[in-house]
Amino acid sequence: MSITKNQLFKRQITLSEIGEVGQQKLQNAAVLVVGCGGLGSPIAVYLAASGIGKIHLVDFDTIDISNLHRQVFYALDDVDKPKAAVLSEFLKKRAPFTEVTFTNKPITKENVFELILQFDIIVDGTDSLPTKYLLNDACVIKNKPLVYGSLYKFDGYVASFNVLQQDGTYSANLRDAFPKMATDVPNCSEAGTMNSIVGLIAAQQVNEVLKLITGIGKPLANELLIYNSLQNTQLKMKLKPTVLKDKIANLFKIQTYFDIACSIQNSDWQISSVELKERLGDTNLELIAVLPNLQLPFDVHQTIPIQEFDVDKIEIDFNKTYVMVCQRGMNSYRATKMLKNKYPALNVLSLSGGISAYK
Repeated sequence: MSITKNQLFKRQITLSEIGEVGQQKLQNAAVLVVGCGGLGSPIAVYLAASGIGKIHLVDFDTIDISNLHRQVFYALDDVDKPKAAVLSEFLKKRAPFTEVTFTNKPITKENVFELILQFDIIVDGTDSLPTKYLLNDACVIKNKPLVYGSLYKFDGYVASFNVLQQDGTYSANLRDAFPKMATDVPNCSEAGTMNSIVGLIAAQQVNEVLKLITGIGKPLANELLIYNSLQNTQLKMKLKPTVLKDKIANLFKIQTYFDIACSIQNSDWQISSVELKERLGDTNLELIAVLPNLQLPFDVHQTIPIQEFDVDKIEIDFNKTYVMVCQRGMNSYRATKMLKNKYPALNVLSLSGGISAYK
């Protein structure tokens, strides 16, 4: 089937504020979407559908069954496949005028500049706080606009950070809103999330990208939009650019931006669901859930939320084998690592893949 750009984007070109000139701006734009989950996947689909010329996807993760309630562009048959690869194929089938590429590995301090320098706008679709600060700091250093989005239960946050202003300065960035990275903020697997707020915030981020590229409307620069889906309320936090490039460049030198979810896990510190099933009757086995309210197919001896996990307060028995359990095996591995660092001789294991992979 042969189609033209005017046919595909007719409804958008009809808008006098966009027209053919604005549509060509979209065609000429290159956008980097980091994260292909709840935020990143709809962001990428809508951007491709709007006519963005180049989109590059970055995500190291695979599709989990627990993703599907909010990551609606994946199907049951896609479970266990790489998110970036699956999403890339979806975009290619419905966006003939968009060049789609992907990177199937984490974005890190070592590769962030190489990735962002090729693109006009960077979009944060991650649920990793260290990665959000990494993207923010790298964008400030390299003068790239960052369209930010994040979620917490029924709340969503959106902003356009580091936007070039008419006077030649740059708008506020993430550190102007939250100067230091919090250490106790749970991600969506820990706190939970409702699928509607995910779609709402993703659409807001797409809206910001389209405004920035076409030059119409008023982007969320120097302000952070906070939306609550239960009450249908929103507020805008006014921001001032006070944490400037020099300070952020110095922070970048000393920070690792390490995220346990993106790291390679030591297989010697893990136990598979098959192995755990075989050992469930072992009286020397101590099961600890590191997330509250987990739907578990077995009983645990203790529940210690990862935010409260203090190895000095745990009574240790070196005759036992400790198994840490969480939803997807990330926080349980984090707890395992904490215990191994404190007690190298202790037998402690993380349930590989968490309860999501328990069969």
